Amino acid sequence: MPFITDPKGLMPTLLLTQAAAGSAGPAVRRGRCPGRARAPSGAAGDTGGDIGATRGCQDRSRCMDTPGQAPMAAPLLFWVVLLRWASGGGFTRAGRTWQHCTDLRPLDVLSEAVPPGALAQGMRVLQVQGLRGLQLSASRPRALAFPASRLFIHCDRFPEEFSIIVTLRALRRPAKRNEYIFTLMVEESPGVLVGMRYAPNKLHFMFWSQERAGGWQSRVTFPNVSLSDSRWHTLVLAVSGQSFSLTVDCSVPKDVVVETPFPASLSVRRASFYLGNRRRRKGVFTGLLRQLVLLPGADATPRMCHGLNFKVATLSVPSVLQDVPAKAVSNEVLKYPYETDMKVTLGARPRCSKQEKAQFWFNASRRGLYLCNGSAWLSMLEVQPRLDYVEEHQKLVTNSETMGVEVFTIPRLGLFAATANRLTPPGSAIYRWTDGKFVHYQNIPTHQAQSWKYFTIGKKIFLAVANFEQNERGQEFSVIFKWSRRKAKFLAYQRISTHSARDWEAFVIQGEAFLAVVNHREGNNHNIDSVIYRWNPRTGLFETNQTIPTSGAYDWEFFTIGPYSFLAVANTFNGTSTRIYSHIYIWLRGSFQLFQSILTFGAADWEVFHIGDRVFLAVANSHSYDSGMPAPSNFYAINSSIYELNVTAQMFVKFQDLLTYSALDWEFFSVGDDSFLVVANSFDGFTFSVNSIIYRWQGYEGFVAAHQLPTVGCRDWEAFHTAEGSFLLYSSAREPLSKVLRLKTT
Repeated sequence: MPFITDPKGLMPTLLLTQAAAGSAGPAVRRGRCPGRARAPSGAAGDTGGDIGATRGCQDRSRCMDTPGQAPMAAPLLFWVVLLRWASGGGFTRAGRTWQHCTDLRPLDVLSEAVPPGALAQGMRVLQVQGLRGLQLSASRPRALAFPASRLFIHCDRFPEEFSIIVTLRALRRPAKRNEYIFTLMVEESPGVLVGMRYAPNKLHFMFWSQERAGGWQSRVTFPNVSLSDSRWHTLVLAVSGQSFSLTVDCSVPKDVVVETPFPASLSVRRASFYLGNRRRRKGVFTGLLRQLVLLPGADATPRMCHGLNFKVATLSVPSVLQDVPAKAVSNEVLKYPYETDMKVTLGARPRCSKQEKAQFWFNASRRGLYLCNGSAWLSMLEVQPRLDYVEEHQKLVTNSETMGVEVFTIPRLGLFAATANRLTPPGSAIYRWTDGKFVHYQNIPTHQAQSWKYFTIGKKIFLAVANFEQNERGQEFSVIFKWSRRKAKFLAYQRISTHSARDWEAFVIQGEAFLAVVNHREGNNHNIDSVIYRWNPRTGLFETNQTIPTSGAYDWEFFTIGPYSFLAVANTFNGTSTRIYSHIYIWLRGSFQLFQSILTFGAADWEVFHIGDRVFLAVANSHSYDSGMPAPSNFYAINSSIYELNVTAQMFVKFQDLLTYSALDWEFFSVGDDSFLVVANSFDGFTFSVNSIIYRWQGYEGFVAAHQLPTVGCRDWEAFHTAEGSFLLYSSAREPLSKVLRLKTT
């Protein structure tokens, strides 16, 4: 079952080839005997000595269409068939209609195991990370079973081609531990007809093969499948003959072709489905199950992978696990365990610790319901705040003009902000949020710093600065600093040669850490390479991985869409013009490759953001200049643009233009259910005292100006949230004064 990925595509395209006979459903086959080899206890593959297939005919006189057997006349055969169908039936065997074996309706295994209006013994509903799932008990595995005949009503054979869709949350388990997701077994046989189990880094699909007399247990293993991370995952297993394909969270499929095909006719008579076990306590599934669906006859991957929230893609889930639980009728006692054990605390904010875990608190003043997760209160239901106005909260005096600012959190220490300051002495500074304001914490030597980037690798905490000028020795380096827990400050860790560096971007792809630097120019040459570095865990250093040609670049922006990783560069000036293309690259086969080019005008920043399932990319255009064109009336009053991802066209298309004044930065943030963009307007051609604008998302109208903020040479915006509320921090490239603005809500 091969998959082909378009280098510019966002979804894998499935090429599924089926033989005509295979898609026609079960039928009498030419040259086959009615008898067949049987599985142990007459279960797996047993067709009761009726229509079926064997590996050879021991008695040629019993085979169909063989010499010595008079064929039925065609007209007579036609009228017999027509009469049989006219009488309402189709071909039958033992009172069952073969036409139903080709029914392609989804079979919801999990819903079948949940009795209407109540839960079976050994089941419990839990809600984690905003989703509900079933927790299964290990004490009574047989209670978590039901006869397969409740699903296979009109046909007692397992589909020859099918998909199995599973949404689960697996706990972190010890190595070598295997847990079963489900099994299909016959009562009198220990063999597994069909089943799935997982280990910490593997997924196994089991089935009963009928290649030899008596049959034997077959297994298909998918390596490098990491499920035991206490997060929700959706798996789609597609089976067709010898081809087995596993898709995890709509990522690139893992394809396996084996010698032993899935049986073409596997009987499920006297078989039962067992949820999360193999009819015994050993290997019982300890996580949460949300979805378990069998889809006959088709690969469900395209059907599941059409939105953006791939990890919780849904085909069918039991009603008790859906977002809105069924109401109790006539005020009867609520029936589900997660409803009966609920305790709600009223009044002032109570303590949230392990003792209060899973308890609720109702905040009457904010009309909100909160759940304790063992350390913090999580909002479950509350009246969403709305942005009313913006007020000045703090004037932050900086070492010198500030070219960029980075807000970050250090675990157990709280919120910090790093300012990239222009003057070399005293360099740049780090501030700590204390009593509702930023307080100076540490000075760091820099050389006309342009920006900071905070990132972590495992438990290591780093802060990288982009230096624009040479140091006192004439060397041009940007520096990565590492947080010292013993000294409680950042110390120089690694120096990297750069050329008028403007920006750093840190990101992770397939578990590997990367760091990309934007090189603006080398001397007077703006057309130079920017560099992507890969973390080497053996040496503990970043090493060159790839170079990408850029033109006076200002900014990198990394983002992901489903399983795909992208990197956008803002090209500003090529030596003669700012009217040049900026590029978006996609990660394919171990490196970034060109995905799309967009015409920009002195691009200084990219900002990616999501609104619902829609993906947007905003560019800040700073000025329009071309040495070969007549000068415009104003170089700096120019449209900045917002682009939206068009999945069908597989590219970003222009969504909206907004008039800006030498825009240098976009920042996206949310207040309640509302979405906003704030632009850093720095110069209108006459003065640096220019209003920056907050735009509110208005749906069909796009972004509409909502608030004007007086700024001076605004260079960068950062949005952040604390226990005191929501804030914006802006840096000024024209004066040693940045400001913290508070978002007042109603």
